[in-house]
Amino acid sequence: MSRRRRSEPQTNSSTEVTVDRVYDAELYVRVSTIGKTGDRPFVLVPGIGVSSNYFERLAPNLNRFGPVHALDLPGFAGVPHPKSALSIRGYADLVGRVIDELDLIDPIVVGHSMGTQIVTDLASRRPDITTLVLIGPVVNPAERRIPTQALRFLQSAWHEPGRVKFLAVSSYLLCGFKWFFRVLPRMMRFPIEDRLPLVQANTLVIRGEHDAVAPRDWVTRVGELLPHSRSWEMPDSAHSVMHAHADEVARLCVAFAEHPGTDDDTLRTYDLSADDIPDDEDEKPPADAAKAVAGRVTETVGILAHDDETIARGKTMHAESMGDPDEK
Repeated sequence: MSRRRRSEPQTNSSTEVTVDRVYDAELYVRVSTIGKTGDRPFVLVPGIGVSSNYFERLAPNLNRFGPVHALDLPGFAGVPHPKSALSIRGYADLVGRVIDELDLIDPIVVGHSMGTQIVTDLASRRPDITTLVLIGPVVNPAERRIPTQALRFLQSAWHEPGRVKFLAVSSYLLCGFKWFFRVLPRMMRFPIEDRLPLVQANTLVIRGEHDAVAPRDWVTRVGELLPHSRSWEMPDSAHSVMHAHADEVARLCVAFAEHPGTDDDTLRTYDLSADDIPDDEDEKPPADAAKAVAGRVTETVGILAHDDETIARGKTMHAESMGDPDEK
C-alpha cells in the first residue's frame, strides 16, 4: 500500500519548490517539484550517494518546458533506508511508484550515473515510458572493478566545477559510507548492457568530454545497444555535465522530446560556439550568495529533522537565489 504526504506551497513564484513523499510500505521517495504547468513532466533520478541537488541548475531550465520532479531515493539525501541494500530493480520499482502515484502522463525520465541503471531497468519493463535520457551511463562492462571505477571517478572529478565537488562531499556525508558501500556492489554488478536492447523508448544519451566514468567508446556502444537513440558529447564538461552545462543539456532534452528524429547511434559533439550563452555563464554564481547559503542551511536542517516543509522552504530560497534562468 502506498501513500503520499506533501508540504504546503511556500510562495506563488516560478522558483517555488514543493516536497512530496511517495510511500511504498515503510519506504518513501522524497520528490522535490518545481513548476506546475507545461507540455510534459520531467522525472530526474540522481546517482549513487548524491541528492536531487545535483539537478539544481538543470531543473529550472527544464521547467521552461514542463514541471520537474527531482527524486531523493531511500538511503540518499537523508531519506531513511531499510536494513538491507536495495537492488537496482528495487530502486526502479520505487521510481515507477512515483510516476504512478503522481499521475504523471508520458513523463520524460532522466537518469544520471547510477540513475541511468535505474531508469533503464524501469523503461525496459514499461513500454508506456516513451522518452528516456541517460546522462553519463554506468557501468562500463570493460571496467567493472571497484578500484578502476574509483580511479575513473577521480579522473573525472578533476574536471568538475568546485560547486559539484561540494555537492558530492555534502551528499556523501548525508548518505553515510556504510550505506554507500552496501549499494555500490549492486551498481557494479548491474548488467545495463543486457537491459538497453529491451528499452523501446526514444533515448537520448549524453556524456561530458572529460567523463572518464562514461568513456566515449562505452557511450557509443550504449547508443548502438539501444533500439531508438541519439547520442551527444558536451565539450568542456565531465561526469556531472548537467550541472556545468545545464542550459545546453536542457536544450538537448527539450529538442529531443519534441522531435526525437530518426534513429542514429553516432556520437555527435555539441557545438558550444553556436549557442548564445556566454562562457562565463556556464557556472554562474547565485545572484544572492547569502540567500543561497541560507537556503542550503535551511534545507539541511529540514533533512536532519525529517521536516519536508522546512526542506521545501530551503530549496525555494536557494532556487530564488539562483535567479530566473530566462534572465541569463
